[in-house]
Amino acid sequence: MDLVKDQFDFEVRWHPYFLNPSAPIEGIQKTDLYKLKYGVEKSEATSSRMKMVFQGINLEYDPSKLTYVYYVFSNYKGNTLDSHRLIALAAQQGYDKQNALVEELLFNYFCEGKYVGDHQVLLDAAEKVGIERAADVLEDPSKLLEEINEELEKFPACGMGVPPFLINGEHKISGGQPPEVFLKTFQEIAENSTT
Repeated sequence: MDLVKDQFDFEVRWHPYFLNPSAPIEGIQKTDLYKLKYGVEKSEATSSRMKMVFQGINLEYDPSKLTYVYYVFSNYKGNTLDSHRLIALAAQQGYDKQNALVEELLFNYFCEGKYVGDHQVLLDAAEKVGIERAADVLEDPSKLLEEINEELEKFPACGMGVPPFLINGEHKISGGQPPEVFLKTFQEIAENSTT
């Protein structure tokens, strides 16, 4: 994103997004989930593309770990609602902190194979990026729940890859993309706004 930030002034805000609410509670290996969802050929192509995107930013993408499900109102192992509540808390402390937390959680999930619903993983990430009162939010399942539900209503799932980006409320970018894709989109928006 530094490539884009060097040329454009913008702010990133993260909203809750539940990708696969019908996946099994016990979780499923990422590669198996992708094969079920996209078919063997497309899943292998997607995985290959993701590895290249991650390599482009000097990270290693690891699809071999389990992915977990997003159950909004449950206490199951697959519940990642707490990560969304913590991201909402971070936003209250500044979007720079929210972005730092999301980046840390994505790194934990995609590169380290950690479960981003585990309270210790969340607390470690919050501490690393300086989020205050994280333990208070995680100890009370009702904290920030109303805000999350309002956000889910306001920004419904749009069938896009994760994370989906909506720029200026109308321009969509689906899933993990290289910085050049964002730069091109921002350039097109800038060109169209001056004409």
